Amino acid sequence: MTDVFAPKSDEQVLRLVLGNPLAWVVAHDGEFRASPLPLRPRVQVGRIAALEGHMSRANPLHAALERNPRALILFSGPQGYISGSWVSNRTWAPTWNYAVVQFVVDLAFDETPARLDAHLHDLADAMERGRPNAWHPSEMGERYEKLKRLIVPFDAKVVEQRAKFKMGQDERDATFAEIIAGLGREGRDDLLSWMKEMNPGR
Repeated sequence: MTDVFAPKSDEQVLRLVLGNPLAWVVAHDGEFRASPLPLRPRVQVGRIAALEGHMSRANPLHAALERNPRALILFSGPQGYISGSWVSNRTWAPTWNYAVVQFVVDLAFDETPARLDAHLHDLADAMERGRPNAWHPSEMGERYEKLKRLIVPFDAKVVEQRAKFKMGQDERDATFAEIIAGLGREGRDDLLSWMKEMNPGR
């Protein structure tokens, strides 16, 4: 049975991750531990195969993941409340539209100095791209080496991907059009663009 809320392509999942790089990394080693961390995807044959990141050595998540490397990574994309006030059918119930991706991963830390440099430079380049007077880690001078000792990079190999892009696919055409108009009045262009993309021809 086809999932009406499934993404239409791996490219959509990749675009969500690239556009929303701050994800929750959740571990369980007898109790749950979680931290929001900026992550970078590694792609193989068009699909996210792994996620790269770094964390403070002092973060309790570090020790938890060394004990149990299986983790859950949660990305959230565009989302928003869909008001019943926009819909002419007053028996229709409000809802929430969103795009989210979960990755079940096996996470491994890598203490190789060159590995940390490569990750930090890649992350900075991605976040600074297109900015005037873009910043680079080399500008930190000696402080860069000092701060590097406080963090550790990791590679999270994807075991399973679960994605849900709930963007009005199950709404009647008339209701969908009213929702689009309501979001337009509120200036929710981020959600609008995804709803239109997930509902071609409407």
